[in-house]
Amino acid sequence: MRNTPEAKKAQLLADLTAARGEVTDAVTALAAEDRDVPFLGVWSAHDIVAHLVGWDGANLEAIEAIQTDRLPACYAAYDPDWRTFNAGLVAGHKRATLAETLAAAQASHQTLLDRLAALPAAEISRDYAVHSPGGRRVTIAMLLGVEAGVSSQ
Repeated sequence: MRNTPEAKKAQLLADLTAARGEVTDAVTALAAEDRDVPFLGVWSAHDIVAHLVGWDGANLEAIEAIQTDRLPACYAAYDPDWRTFNAGLVAGHKRATLAETLAAAQASHQTLLDRLAALPAAEISRDYAVHSPGGRRVTIAMLLGVEAGVSSQ
């Protein structure tokens, strides 16, 4: 099979769906009493799900920014490991219960997938000449590939 823009788009959608499913499956497989216990620094499984909701929104904004030749706003908040930005996402998107946060994550991810599905395939890897402060080329495929757990798109 040729590596066409359409094939790359389909693979990115599949990778995003699979990655999110792996995380939510792992979270829901935890015993209820373990879901809010920190295990990754100060983060619990519930926090990780809230973080994903926030990044869905940031990625939606990033798509619009890149397509208008602008650096996504999240780059203004960069610090090592996106520590401050991520903490803000958790604080802003964590709901009272994990069930509510999981529902929000499902909805936000579906919105992101729908937006990606609506894009012409060639737009996903297109070079809009947007670069990070460190000089790295920023494309829709690069940003969403990070979420999908793939290093190059």
